[in-house]
Amino acid sequence: MDIFGKIKEKLSNEFIDIIEWFDYTDDTIAYRFERYQNEIKNGAKLIVREGQTAVFINEGQLADVFTPGTYDLTTQNLPILSTLKGWKYGFNSPFKAEVYFVNTHLFTDEKWGTKSPITLSDDRFGLVEIRAFGTYAYKISDAGKFIKDIVGTDSNFTNFEINEHLKSLIATRFTDTVGKANLPIELYAANTTELSDTCREVMAPEFQTVGISLEKFYIENVSMPEELKKEIFEYSRIDKLDLDKLAKFKAAKAIEAAAQNEGGTAGAGMGMGMGFVLAQQMGNLMGGATQAAPQATGQPAAGAVPPPMPAQTLYYYATNGTQHGPVTFEQLQSLFASRTVNRDSLIWKQGMAAWTALKEVEELKSFLGGNTPPPLPGQ
Repeated sequence: MDIFGKIKEKLSNEFIDIIEWFDYTDDTIAYRFERYQNEIKNGAKLIVREGQTAVFINEGQLADVFTPGTYDLTTQNLPILSTLKGWKYGFNSPFKAEVYFVNTHLFTDEKWGTKSPITLSDDRFGLVEIRAFGTYAYKISDAGKFIKDIVGTDSNFTNFEINEHLKSLIATRFTDTVGKANLPIELYAANTTELSDTCREVMAPEFQTVGISLEKFYIENVSMPEELKKEIFEYSRIDKLDLDKLAKFKAAKAIEAAAQNEGGTAGAGMGMGMGFVLAQQMGNLMGGATQAAPQATGQPAAGAVPPPMPAQTLYYYATNGTQHGPVTFEQLQSLFASRTVNRDSLIWKQGMAAWTALKEVEELKSFLGGNTPPPLPGQ
């Protein structure tokens, strides 16, 4: 460009007396109005449209901020800049300052999500992992603070540039919030509205420190491993059922399934516990048949009277800190087979001084894999 071209450019820019910005994009947050050597004419018009704020910067210092409206740029409309420049009775045209237009409309449907699973401690399931994602909406509430702390000297600051910072902030604060909530794990997915409101209240002050207002925050989904979901569903069903009725129902279903299995492998298919129950039942039947045979072939002694039947022992058991019973020996076998009780479950019967683990009760040790029935009373 020759010397005359430079003079023409200088003159054409120096005497432009309207400062305004038309936003033709969807993602520009801050735009620096470009002029030749940042020179502004005395009495120039500043037009700030709805959804905009104009910010004047003088040599790196925040000066005057203008909300929507039309202004004549004089010392009366530029009180801070006039002080910084040392103008007392007006100024000579042109003067130098940077003018930033900040988009203050609402930025909606911004996405957020946890990049890594969040580890939580649950009283029933131990350490579990969850993920979450959703949307949020924000707008610039303090244009001066936002320009000073975030934009800096960027001439065209976009939504993409701030979003990465906001997403990291949201993920961190969300992790802190759910960690302190200490809710049962199944309630995180069931109470997303309340959790969303709590998270927004926690995050809003930190957004405000850089001139941003967090207007809306939504948790759309809280997900967890499929195995954990199945455990939670099973736990919730059992929690609503009567454990005694559940044990009897499972035992009846297991016996029915065994009866329908012609191959004789029902016990293995249903687990070792049910196998022991079936073996015990068959042993009782075989023992009864063996004892009946001599009676059929032998001659009973004249006037012989059978001894009285032994008293049936009744047991009490505890699950989840709750006492249940009484139940018979066979019923307790069924409860063990259906895994309602286990080797460490507490058992009590009449004559015992204290509750004792099932594995320590002599006649119940056969549940644990032994194939020899307990001795008959009196032997």
